Amino acid sequence: MSKFDITFGPVPSRRLGRSLGVNNIPPKICSYSCIYCQVGGTNALRIDRQPFYEPEEIRREVEGRLRRLEELGESVDYLAFVPDGEPTLDSNLGRTIDLLRPLGVKTAVISNSSLLWMESVRDDLARADWVSLKVDAASADVWRRVNRPHRGLELPVIHEAMFRFAGEYRGVLVTETMLIRGVNDSPDQVEEAACLVERLQPAKAYLSIPTRPPLERWAVPPDDDVLTMAWQVFSRHLADVECLFGYEGDAFTVTGNVGEDLLNIVAVHPMREEAVRKFLAKAGADWALIDKLVSHGRLRTAVYEGQRYYLRRMAK
Repeated sequence: MSKFDITFGPVPSRRLGRSLGVNNIPPKICSYSCIYCQVGGTNALRIDRQPFYEPEEIRREVEGRLRRLEELGESVDYLAFVPDGEPTLDSNLGRTIDLLRPLGVKTAVISNSSLLWMESVRDDLARADWVSLKVDAASADVWRRVNRPHRGLELPVIHEAMFRFAGEYRGVLVTETMLIRGVNDSPDQVEEAACLVERLQPAKAYLSIPTRPPLERWAVPPDDDVLTMAWQVFSRHLADVECLFGYEGDAFTVTGNVGEDLLNIVAVHPMREEAVRKFLAKAGADWALIDKLVSHGRLRTAVYEGQRYYLRRMAK
């Protein structure tokens, strides 16, 4: 593993400001295979936790990246566990968060909520300053269509575990609901999801739509009037609802090897062509680098909503 492969960014985040990504799960190991996933299909669907990288190795790479960013005058608001798969599959997650705390940057974990029924997962997440839980559906049939979970998972068990965690957690808890046209965006489905989120009493409930190329091409955003309805429904149940419907910007950071920096980012955060061009300009590189990465099979393109995106091509 080359230097900084475990970290990427910082990238502009609509939820966390400028977040330095921590990629603690190898691609693409997850408990879900969501129809809207931006980093490709799950090739290892599992629910058993295991160690992947040594916590000390992650700490060294994060510390090295933060030191380099400080030299460049770049700021970081959060260390965000937002990997290629579900971050709580990492049995070393809690230990890693503990090791990162002395670095003085808040930690965030974006989870699909599927493993909260494990006490060890709840204990690990309790160490983070900020936790996001996925609530894409309240009913089992819609959940299976949207998230395509491991067959060993049961939605009622996950919900009860979410309520328990929400009652115990002392950090900032938020939820995120991804809306897909014709799948989970009917008024009844939105109402059910909003009622479920209300029971969790998050500091903020986010509504999101696919803004980058999804795994399934038909997983597209609902119409504007449906999004307005969803916001209104959630706002009846919750005090703070925010829509993540826009583009988060192009403020990506170059820290060293331009090609590797770019590949580490687009492995989990596909970039629009305009963002790639600004990234290259900031690094003093030209488009020939992109042509080379594409021709060598390390970078691929996808067109979504009229925009061309660049994504890392993972090894089979």
